[in-house]
Amino acid sequence: MVLGPLKASWSGLQRTANILSYHPAGKGSKASRTTMPGQDHHQLSEGEHPAVTLFRQYLRIRTVQPEPSYDEAVLFLEKIAKDLGLECQKVEVAPGRVVTILTWQGTDPSLRSLVLNSHTDVVPVFEEHWNHDPFEAFKDTQGNIYARGAQDMKCVGIQYLEAVRRLKAEGKCFPRTIHLTFVPDEEIGGYQGMQLFVKQPEFKALRAGFALDEGLASPTETFTVFYSERSPWWLHVTSSGNPGHGSQFIENTAAEKLHKVVTSVLEFREQEKHRLQSDPNLTLGSVTSVNLTMLEGGVAFNVVPATMRASFDFRVPPDVDHKAFDERIQGWCQEAGEGVTYQFYQKFTEPRITAVDDSNPWWVEFSRVCREMNLRIKPEIFPASTDSRYLRAVRVPALGFSPMNRTPVLLHDHNEFLNEAVFLQGIDIYARLLPALASMPALHDEC
Repeated sequence: MVLGPLKASWSGLQRTANILSYHPAGKGSKASRTTMPGQDHHQLSEGEHPAVTLFRQYLRIRTVQPEPSYDEAVLFLEKIAKDLGLECQKVEVAPGRVVTILTWQGTDPSLRSLVLNSHTDVVPVFEEHWNHDPFEAFKDTQGNIYARGAQDMKCVGIQYLEAVRRLKAEGKCFPRTIHLTFVPDEEIGGYQGMQLFVKQPEFKALRAGFALDEGLASPTETFTVFYSERSPWWLHVTSSGNPGHGSQFIENTAAEKLHKVVTSVLEFREQEKHRLQSDPNLTLGSVTSVNLTMLEGGVAFNVVPATMRASFDFRVPPDVDHKAFDERIQGWCQEAGEGVTYQFYQKFTEPRITAVDDSNPWWVEFSRVCREMNLRIKPEIFPASTDSRYLRAVRVPALGFSPMNRTPVLLHDHNEFLNEAVFLQGIDIYARLLPALASMPALHDEC
């Protein structure tokens, strides 16, 4: 997901897989025999659950931006599709950018499908800050698996697959078709991934009725479920002014005017921060955040630059009036003086909200299963952005959900990890959710 580093305290998770209600496919399952080229079983713990083995193999594929090994990931997914008896379709939405679709056909083609989305790419790492090789998928004695992508979000992709494996092994089938979509480039905005995919005829052919996508880990017992997200507005402000010698008091400089804009933006930032901190009912996704992320300009110590530029990362909640907020930005630039202009590098303006009440039968079913499993869930607005925004923009209701509670939020951070017991519990959860969602009776627009 497109999100900066987050940190949370971690006191150690002392749970093991044998206290969970996970039922493997049995010894000798195909998952237990799956290895990637250059890897062998002596690299894995003896007696390890085959789903964990598969997860660690996926983590070892270096789909790291800016040059992800997408071909290797596609081959990995194709092999799993063959093992599970799933149809496999590859859609190249841009050169070298392939969406892999694994399909479990339902019994009633008149019903819209369930889409389980995940992205295959991961963000870069600073290896000197990691205690273990971030692409080794090292597992410690507590069962913590350290790797880039452990939380964001290769865990979810394998959890989907392992839930399907279990359900197929039990001889289950459901009225609605289930599509598992593995998309590229989410970590850099999805512009050559989901954004293009939703415009393709292959996506329309999926006849998506509802989608699940990624969420966040939760350090508490409660799972967070995201029904919307803030829109990224990435803004460049360019200030032009009088140049001159660095020894003079030059009037009307680019720096002076840019300083006024920066001051206005940071004052707004403090107002929103105070609003969040003073109202316990608000979450980060409920307010507009902004950070000054880049400053550019100048050629030499003794030359007053003619132009300077500041870049800002705004995250705008879905209930904000976009037109009014755009006018506010324009006002900050106008107040700074002539020669101050702004341009958006990214400006998502189609926020959608998936209803989390009785008006949405998908939510009703999702929340019912969670209650039956005694899972505490908390609906929130996602503080950053995921590929769900593109799904919602084409009228596909979507929930962001990564079943990781009692887990520190470490996506994009150093030493990202997920405990194997939490990972296996997530398979349990999906193995209960998928039958309920894929068995939803016909809705009013499907009759």
